[in-house]
Amino acid sequence: MINKVCDSLKSAVADVHDGAVVMIGGFGNSGIPLQLIEALRQHGARDLTIISNNSGVREEGIASLLRDGLVRKIVCSFPRSAGSVWFERLYEKGELELELVPQGTLSERIRAAGAGLGGVYTPTAYGTLLAEGKDTRIIDGKGYVLETALHADFAFIKALTADTWGNLIYNTAGRNFNPVMASAARITVAEVASIVEAGGLNPEHVVTPGIFVNRVVAQEEQQHDAA
Repeated sequence: MINKVCDSLKSAVADVHDGAVVMIGGFGNSGIPLQLIEALRQHGARDLTIISNNSGVREEGIASLLRDGLVRKIVCSFPRSAGSVWFERLYEKGELELELVPQGTLSERIRAAGAGLGGVYTPTAYGTLLAEGKDTRIIDGKGYVLETALHADFAFIKALTADTWGNLIYNTAGRNFNPVMASAARITVAEVASIVEAGGLNPEHVVTPGIFVNRVVAQEEQQHDAA
């Protein structure tokens, strides 16, 4: 029988290597796999490239990876969210590389990777500095920029419930970047509030099929953030 359940957060992240590209789900306070991020911080892999919507706040989540000097580059839409002090400090000192991507473009580049596409043409950023050095073309009289697909070695995502086969359901706004990231990484790890046996989920409620998920791990204690 298929069983994708990891026995601990530590084992779920144990093969993240130096220089890995890691997608991390979440938007605002919803759907952030905080316990997986903390396990990654303790694991200590360095020179990471992080792909996420933002760069974390205060000392939490991605901000803790920045604080500990584990991140070389961040690809995101909102690096300067309220309280993102560690991004600002490192970027101002030239110790962190930033690739700034409009939010819709970020999502589409991730989706393209999951769909097996090389990239997408989007009108966003056409004629701006963000389009410099990229392929552009006019289609039906409108300018477009080619944005290449974003792949990752690992995707850390958060869901409400998983079954042992890795099928996932989400809680409301937790269904943000998490489903699309699950399809775009070589290894997807899902942090969940609960795990049920295969067949225990209503198939009509499953958002991320288990084919996209390699590992599931239960939270060691209930988080106060939204799933």
